[in-house]
Amino acid sequence: MAFPSLSAGQNPWRNLSSEELEKQYSPSRWVIHTKPEEVVGNFVQIGSQATQKARATRRNQLDVPYGDGEGEKLDIYFPDEDSKAFPLFLFLHGGYWQSGSKDDSAFMVNPLTAQGIVVVIVAYDIAPKGTLDQMVDQVTRSVVFLQRRYPSNEGIYLCGHSAGAHLAAMVLLARWTKHGVTPNLQGFLLVSGIYDLEPLIATSQNDPLRMTLEDAQRNSPQRHLDVVPAQPVAPACPVLVLVGQHDSPEFHRQSKEFYEVLLTASYDPGFSIMWSPLPRYSAQMSWTCWCTRGLPVTPEAETLLRVGWKASFQQLRGVDHFDIIENLTREDDVLTQIILKTVFQKL
Repeated sequence: MAFPSLSAGQNPWRNLSSEELEKQYSPSRWVIHTKPEEVVGNFVQIGSQATQKARATRRNQLDVPYGDGEGEKLDIYFPDEDSKAFPLFLFLHGGYWQSGSKDDSAFMVNPLTAQGIVVVIVAYDIAPKGTLDQMVDQVTRSVVFLQRRYPSNEGIYLCGHSAGAHLAAMVLLARWTKHGVTPNLQGFLLVSGIYDLEPLIATSQNDPLRMTLEDAQRNSPQRHLDVVPAQPVAPACPVLVLVGQHDSPEFHRQSKEFYEVLLTASYDPGFSIMWSPLPRYSAQMSWTCWCTRGLPVTPEAETLLRVGWKASFQQLRGVDHFDIIENLTREDDVLTQIILKTVFQKL
């Protein structure tokens, strides 16, 4: 199968030296609040402590199988109030598809369950055991499993960090008819993700993955949004693309370009685009694209918008690739508040 290829002009990473490309895709080399050699260990420690606290203080069901594979498990954390109808927040951890675990990723459990949200931390088979294709399939099946388990849910909100953001974005491409269920997807939050995998092929991050060019192209959501099914996301389903101020320039480029592709892929002439700055969470680049049907087209609006998506891009100030997620342990954190706003403006 042929995949679209882009020129060096369209892909500035092609002009980088191998050393610079390696640096651009090494998030620990861009942190400013701690030493690069300590940041990953600190991140895991904070996540492990948050997970231990969540398991000790919240009602939960741990290691729930969503498939037959050994690694196909998820942890479910519940609010104090028992209900059959609740929003579901699914989190996919990062780690370059080769590290990380649900057992040290429950950063946001206490702040979100305190507001009546069920939080689910999903495990998947990381490399070298798992391939990218397998991970994408596992994450998709975890969404199917939760929809079947909780058919009265008030919306599924899928959030991923780094490699997890890539996997969450791949869910936008899922063809749910083959699974026999249409999930009640109401929002996507993609945090510091990678959406075109080709630049990684020549970096050390690819050593455990062993991606070929075809593997990378097949699993790059940025290259496939033009053929995404016109269902099954909810009307005006928010797709928030977020990046930390101190993420690398390549991570910024990846996030901004994926956001732009979201706006231009698969149009519906019955929709119009209206641009407005987001008033909260001041960021250097913070814009949203609202889709409305049947409104007159004005000079301030472009016609045509991707069916069912409300895409936005935000750069969060003062955070890097790691503390953008670490801070989710706090209810007053900017990203925590963005999550709560995304969930509860839909209910």
